[in-house]
Amino acid sequence: MDIVTEGHTLVLHGDFDVRSTWEVRNAIYERIDTFDDDVVIDMTDVSTIDATALRLLAVATRHAWLSGHHLTVRNPGPAVRRMAHLTRLAHAIEVEQVAATA
Repeated sequence: MDIVTEGHTLVLHGDFDVRSTWEVRNAIYERIDTFDDDVVIDMTDVSTIDATALRLLAVATRHAWLSGHHLTVRNPGPAVRRMAHLTRLAHAIEVEQVAATA
């Protein structure tokens, strides 16, 4: 898992699983504690995700909300969305809404 920091946005690349949750967790909480803006997790290049990583996103979403912020996931792929529904965590993770093009 590679993490690229772009201001209040974290861009994740690779497999997001139990082996990378600690590193991602630290990056997310640092963004929440450092910036007044909302935090965005760009998951465009995340190929797989496991239940532990989804739980991390759900807990971080709640932590951000309790801190007066929002944590939003951008561009989760089909595998990420599928796993979120299978683990019943889809409701606990805020996915960025993209305006439909005409």
